[in-house]
Amino acid sequence: MNKTDSAKYLGEAQELAAKVARRVDEIDEERQIPTDLFRDMADAGFFKLLVPESLGGAEIQPLVFFEIIRIFAQADASTAWCVNQNNIFATDAARMPTETAHKLWADRYCVVTNGPPFEGTKAIQSEGGYRLSGHWDFSSGSSYSTWLAARSPVEGDAGPPRMFLIPKADATMLDTWHVNGLRGTASFSFELDDVFVDERHTYFESQVPHNDGLLFVIPKIPLFALGFATISVALARACLDDAIKLAARKAQRDVSDAMVNRSTVHRQIGEAEASLRAADTYLRGSASDLWNSVCENGQLDMTQRIDVRMASTYAIRQASQVVDVAYEMFGSDAVFKRNLLQRRYQDMHVIVQQIQGRATNFETAGRYFLGLDVGRIV
Repeated sequence: MNKTDSAKYLGEAQELAAKVARRVDEIDEERQIPTDLFRDMADAGFFKLLVPESLGGAEIQPLVFFEIIRIFAQADASTAWCVNQNNIFATDAARMPTETAHKLWADRYCVVTNGPPFEGTKAIQSEGGYRLSGHWDFSSGSSYSTWLAARSPVEGDAGPPRMFLIPKADATMLDTWHVNGLRGTASFSFELDDVFVDERHTYFESQVPHNDGLLFVIPKIPLFALGFATISVALARACLDDAIKLAARKAQRDVSDAMVNRSTVHRQIGEAEASLRAADTYLRGSASDLWNSVCENGQLDMTQRIDVRMASTYAIRQASQVVDVAYEMFGSDAVFKRNLLQRRYQDMHVIVQQIQGRATNFETAGRYFLGLDVGRIV
């Protein structure tokens, strides 16, 4: 993708994000991206950003993609989360059977949503395919998705789990997403009961990509981590900016103890700015190093994967602390739903609970630096 195409997508992201910003209350209350807004985004190609060009996608460079995520996150974290989640999973279009990929992404509104399996999922080999049963959670974008991706072991097969693709109409969708934050992601659960899945609709996620684009060398997990961290930093940036504006407004009231005159507020803002800028710089640098390595070497080594894990976890956790500072500065105003900070605070505290935000990721990094086994992390 050339610079002109990148600029086009960045400009359109700004326009679409402005539409999202005008409807954040609706997204939150309805717990999903409205159908007409989703279609506007899909028509502009924002759910095919990482789909191979050979399938009609943009195959956009990761660094441009993360800037797009940042733009959406400044408007609404739920929308950014869905754009991140659905697009990164779509890189599997380069790993699944080519015929299947063409079948799915011939539909301009194709979105494949996925989620982790609940214990007890199973696939049984059957003539021409498999019979699949089980329960899967946290499938973001369920309200507008067209296909579901379900990972499951195959009974009697000691190999790695397979990924199964199922039309959403073949599943029982469960509206379990009653949460405090990221409400608009429609991260529902789904169940399958002895559903037949054609062999051509299954694949291994470790499959060597059949597309030669460098993007598809990168495993999904590092991309997910960088995307979630980018959302977190953008959320924190918006919260801190709002807090600074609040302090300035209250300074105009000619009150002796106005926020702008308090040394504690000065320190909070300075420390939060330093923390957020450091986290953002580390995150951007890690993403850039990852892409440069892929471009130069055609692969990622473990050192780079560990660095992405550290940078992403650090950014998420630092962003959470900055949001907490902003929330505290807002005082009693922060508790009202009319205040966008309230929603961003809730969104941030859902993100930090996600696996990429857990402090145990630093333990993995520590084991690596000590020369110990880190297990399967990426």
